[in-house]
Amino acid sequence: MGAESASAGGFAVELPVFTGPFRLLADLILEQKIDVCDVSVATVTDGFLARSKEEDTWNLEEATWFLAICSVLLELKVGRLMPRHAEPDEEDIVGGSPDLVYARSLELAAFRRVATELARRIESEAGYSARDVGPGPEFAHLYPDPMERLEPAELARIAARLLRPPPTLDLSHVTPIRFTVAEAMSALEERIATMGRTATFREMVSDCEDRIHIVVRFLALLELYREGKVEIQQAATFGEIEIEWRG
Repeated sequence: MGAESASAGGFAVELPVFTGPFRLLADLILEQKIDVCDVSVATVTDGFLARSKEEDTWNLEEATWFLAICSVLLELKVGRLMPRHAEPDEEDIVGGSPDLVYARSLELAAFRRVATELARRIESEAGYSARDVGPGPEFAHLYPDPMERLEPAELARIAARLLRPPPTLDLSHVTPIRFTVAEAMSALEERIATMGRTATFREMVSDCEDRIHIVVRFLALLELYREGKVEIQQAATFGEIEIEWRG
């Protein structure tokens, strides 16, 4: 499996279940025409990062849309992979319903369509401008000249303010992504191989320092479970997660 950029400029993917623009793949998944469990989000993400390194400029809008869609796909995949109770309680229906997750994905698609329509209208109306009409020359003596009291020092201050470079965008509050699901899957396989065929999830994340690292390890564990390489058991709610290697 691999991912590559399309010649037209959009991001395209090449997967066993689909080959073409990623936007079309996202629409097909949201419309339930392609099973989200058949799509490797890790492979798509690695392809997008590789394409971003090859591009001369960084498209912030495309990157933001890609992150939003991948978060929705991960929520859908986690909802499909997590075990479900035979008789769901009120908390499952209200807080963890896959239907609510799917409804939110439809809302995201609706917002995207509205944003596309607004962009089209802004572009089509860019040629219009307001007509600036002031009083005629015969009334010029009735209002003061705005340039009469303007001094060179004040003009210099205004020019300095307009020509000052824009401030640098502070991204220190954004958590950098240093870990990928593919790397976490390889790390889990190596740790299970060294520890034996059985281990606990706590042992699998004992070397993790950041919370995001633990989250990526958990998503990698779910991906291994989907591929049938591991068996997961949890005796009690919030209890220890036991992992058995079957690969």
